[in-house]
Amino acid sequence: MKKVLITDDCHPLLADGLERMGYTCDFMPDITPENTLSLISDYVGLIINSKILVNRTFLDKAVQLRFVGRLGSGMEIVDRAYAAERGVAVLSSPEGNRNAVAEQALGMLLALMNNLMRSDREVRADIWRREANRGKELRGQTIGIVGFGHTGSQFARKLAGMEMTVLAFDKYKTPGYASEMPWVRETSLSEIQQQADIVSLHLPLTDETRHLVDSDFIGRCKKGFILINTARGACINTADVVEALEAGRIGGACLDVFENEKPQTFSATETALYKRLHALEHVVLTPHIAGWTHESKYLLAAILLEKISAVVPVS
Repeated sequence: MKKVLITDDCHPLLADGLERMGYTCDFMPDITPENTLSLISDYVGLIINSKILVNRTFLDKAVQLRFVGRLGSGMEIVDRAYAAERGVAVLSSPEGNRNAVAEQALGMLLALMNNLMRSDREVRADIWRREANRGKELRGQTIGIVGFGHTGSQFARKLAGMEMTVLAFDKYKTPGYASEMPWVRETSLSEIQQQADIVSLHLPLTDETRHLVDSDFIGRCKKGFILINTARGACINTADVVEALEAGRIGGACLDVFENEKPQTFSATETALYKRLHALEHVVLTPHIAGWTHESKYLLAAILLEKISAVVPVS
């Protein structure tokens, strides 16, 4: 019997499709990493979201494992090199939520620029302040997109009609990667830092991108720029960003991801740091939901199922 362990919530079409292929699926969305490790030797397939770390220790326990399917992107949680050595296929479905992330990034930016969060709170409290909540338009602004993969390129598409100057930087893409989008100009990271009024991160988490946005990075940017991060929390140094927000070196931030996304585990230092961040009015904060729409739930599962069926025959 060829069994697949599904360790997180996903659209039922994934399990249905795998079972039609001949697998038996165990749907355990509440399973812990520890219990997953203790059970994984029984499974040929594993479906994960973000809580399971598929490292060498895990893969050594997974003696029958033939594939790992990641719902979405964020492949830093899988040791892909060792998986390849073990003959384990590693698949993901970033195409499934790229539109959701792009829409969220634009929505957060519009909310920040137009003081929508504060205005909403004030109107609910019968406070009527029009002048204090006067917004700023995106038209005429320069935005820099750092990372032009699935979500970065999709975000650029959302900006097509915004009448902005759109700059793009991707260190690992061959020049011409934005050629299908004439409103986007490929450039360097340094030019984005010098010219952009808004900087949006669309990067995987790697040793190179960890704490990319730190005090040095911020110091090279235009004073008062807006920071958007819908990628990975650790791509920014939270302490440096909070300090820059308080000092006005960053004019505002839209943050959907955080270095620690489990408030119950905050250290005393983290509690104090996030309290400072939460007290700021020129930020829009959401709980890692940028790719978390009803539509993306379906697409993440459908695309992953298609890839599994193409790459991992049941035989």
